[in-house]
Amino acid sequence: MQQAILTWAAGAGRDLPWRRTRDPWAVLVSELMLQQTQVVRVVPRYRAFMKRFPTPLSCAAAPRADVIRAWHGLGYNRRAVNLHRAARLIVDDHRGRVPDDLDALRALPGVGQYTARAVLAFAFTRPVGVVEVNSARVLARAFAGHPLSPRGAQRLADSLVPARRAWEWNQAMLDLGATVCTKRQPDCGACPVERRCAWARRARSLPDPADGTAGAGGRQSTFAGSDRQGRGRLVSALREGAVPMADAATIAGWPGDTERVAIVLDSLIHDGLVTVVGGSIVLAPG
Repeated sequence: MQQAILTWAAGAGRDLPWRRTRDPWAVLVSELMLQQTQVVRVVPRYRAFMKRFPTPLSCAAAPRADVIRAWHGLGYNRRAVNLHRAARLIVDDHRGRVPDDLDALRALPGVGQYTARAVLAFAFTRPVGVVEVNSARVLARAFAGHPLSPRGAQRLADSLVPARRAWEWNQAMLDLGATVCTKRQPDCGACPVERRCAWARRARSLPDPADGTAGAGGRQSTFAGSDRQGRGRLVSALREGAVPMADAATIAGWPGDTERVAIVLDSLIHDGLVTVVGGSIVLAPG
């Protein structure tokens, strides 16, 4: 199964800009951008961001507001703040070099288990499994044949990494889950391991092993009308300049609902995205 997946990926793998480098900073940036954001949206923003902030030092030296502006179009703007904070920690604590240790990576703002292991596998080619929503589906359906707990999924992923091929293997698993073993209507006829897939051998009977596996079967909350949408509208407006407090509710999309916008504004201040100067809201200068 390992060889079949690797052979398939050699011809069907996606050509993505962050796969053309082993620079740990570039890998870290791409992984933070890809959190809950589609690849097609990330590609142009990644290229522009790396051109402006090619190193941790260049990012750390910039005002936080500039990093937030450069994050435009990616959503979840808190990630921009985390990346800026991570860059400063890398400069201050690691001499400007992204650490190659799991615990040190996990200590960086915004870096969880998946992101830390992705950096280890894709930048440092360490033999660790990378588990996210797409690879988790493949693990559960093809290899396990039953739902996996987060710990179980990670343990299985680590055990499957071929010696000296961590980069190729993990990219292959991500691609297989993203393009073939999809959540809805998986293209089993195009799968390189269909004949050996544990779920396919059961004629894909329900329940789907991916459901409940390490987040693979989860659903994202509705965006329209959510606080996330209001936060995004405010931050987008602030990229162009200061916003009067009196206009915040209207810009957020909730005219007259001052109580709701006050709660959202408090969360933006808490996350380090904005600050209030006089009677206006501005991006946090950092």
